[in-house]
Amino acid sequence: MTPKELNAFKGNHIRLTVVDENLDYSAARDIAKEKARELSADPMLLSWFSGKTGEYYPRTECGTSGKPAWIVFAEARDADIAININDGEYIFLYLSIP
Repeated sequence: MTPKELNAFKGNHIRLTVVDENLDYSAARDIAKEKARELSADPMLLSWFSGKTGEYYPRTECGTSGKPAWIVFAEARDADIAININDGEYIFLYLSIP
């Protein structure tokens, strides 16, 4: 998610710095989920992006807005929490579920 896209994202933006040169997707996902739980009792992970590898989920095409599909997918499902780890190394978009 570029800084412009992140600023356009409606919802809570949380930036985390994790000092771990071996940080992988699994560990980053667990850290993000724990942080998202501070805002929602049971946050639902809708999409994610790895700046390390360029991988993202879901691997689908969504719309023609010029935004990456994983962002469009999450926004269409009312994502309202963005957890950005290490300035885009990993980004997770969640839906708050009370």
